[in-house]
Amino acid sequence: MTVVSCRQIAPRVDDPASSRAATVRAVHAAVDDGAEIIVLPELATSGYVFQSAAEGAAAAITRGDEVFDAWAGAVGAVGGVVIGGFAERSDDGVVYNSAAVVDGSGVLAVYRKIHLWDRELRWFAAGDAPPPVVRTSLGAVGVAICYDLEFPEVTRHLALAGAELIAVPTNWPLVDRPPGERPPEVVIAMAAARVNRVPLACCDRTGTERGQRWTEGTTIIGIDGWPLAESGPGEAPATARIDLERSRDKRLAEHNDAFADRRPELYGAVQRTAHTA
Repeated sequence: MTVVSCRQIAPRVDDPASSRAATVRAVHAAVDDGAEIIVLPELATSGYVFQSAAEGAAAAITRGDEVFDAWAGAVGAVGGVVIGGFAERSDDGVVYNSAAVVDGSGVLAVYRKIHLWDRELRWFAAGDAPPPVVRTSLGAVGVAICYDLEFPEVTRHLALAGAELIAVPTNWPLVDRPPGERPPEVVIAMAAARVNRVPLACCDRTGTERGQRWTEGTTIIGIDGWPLAESGPGEAPATARIDLERSRDKRLAEHNDAFADRRPELYGAVQRTAHTA
């Protein structure tokens, strides 16, 4: 069993240094609580609601930033892994909404978000590579970021590529929903976990940023689609023990298998269907 913990924190868009320090504290706290795989929110090192592209660029860091050394140092002794969002400045100066996968040796991979939401299009370039599955000492971790979850192709791709856990740093803006219902983003994540038989660890953020309220919907979901842990308001973490090896078994019933029953030879028309306004 692997202890997975999502740390729902409140980055400060007006103080990126404070935000980076908050991520380091969160990782240390998670390790102290026994976590092995730690997920942080989207853009955890910078905050989200930028007022200009210049502000976003000023908050961006490279994959060689010392904050990742601090994450690595925190998890190195326990053989842990951190997946956290950051505003990335590439070698050629382009700014991306990215997530880093870090273990005790340093940065293992960086994923650049391929589906940008609303005003993100003003501040970031979209990534041009599919989300990765990163082989870590604890298991195969797939990475997606927030709005990526709205596209079932993303989670199916990660599951088919062998992900035993999908880590999803998020910043979910609060939207209306009927009383008693879970956030729609959580419902989508539950469906993705169930149809792919792979757990999802979705780490949202908390706090109000420049008038934007957040869902505070951090949820860890098991392979059957049911939540294993939820954080609620504030900076309370969500933590669950997960048998990652169960993700390798896609059997649904005696004669059914979630992947073996697929009919990809018939899905071409779905992929070719053009969007019409």
